[in-house]
Amino acid sequence: MLKSIIGKKVGMTQVFDDKGNLIPVTVVEAGPCVITSVRTAEKDGYSAVQLAFRDVKAKNLNKSQVGLFKKNDLPLKKILKEFRVTDVAEVTVGQEIKADVFKAGDYVDVCAVTKGKGYAGVIKRHNFGMQPTTHGQSDRTRARGSSGGQGPQKVLKGMKMSGHLGGEYVTIQRLLVVKVDVEKNVLLIKGAVPAVKTGTLIISSTLKKIPGVREIKAKAKK
Repeated sequence: MLKSIIGKKVGMTQVFDDKGNLIPVTVVEAGPCVITSVRTAEKDGYSAVQLAFRDVKAKNLNKSQVGLFKKNDLPLKKILKEFRVTDVAEVTVGQEIKADVFKAGDYVDVCAVTKGKGYAGVIKRHNFGMQPTTHGQSDRTRARGSSGGQGPQKVLKGMKMSGHLGGEYVTIQRLLVVKVDVEKNVLLIKGAVPAVKTGTLIISSTLKKIPGVREIKAKAKK
């Protein structure tokens, strides 16, 4: 069963739960996505479903991409993403995947490219402390300091230094789906997710253990 979707980050807001607790949530426009291709174990060696998201003009796609959509008589989409599944018997090319693949209480993993912040120093990038402003120094307040001891005679691999900050593909795991609006294709996901506003999000059912499941199974065995 396919429990994945491509979405767009809209922004953040707050909602109240049944007990009156204030919950910070990220608003995600989840789909609708169109199935453009189905991979089978017999033909391709693995089972997967390819989803497409966001309408786009033909001039913004290359010929092979336009050909894929025209071949299956599908509307042009900007983003294509393949998701591995165990069974493809229930899916067909052209089928729409909407936000209702998830429900409130589900846990998801969200993948996206983080906000790029350019070249940054160690204070911003690694949360280093500043050097003292006394004892005659005037321009080393935000400097990194020593790069290592005299023994190795080189900078060791993994040393925290200045460099490119952000713009990396990351995954935030086991985030709670607080609410699903099927009519508007909107998911409210607890907490913050990577990406800038209007950025693309890849949302899938979580790979981690869900809290409380172990306790429920233990009670069932008794």
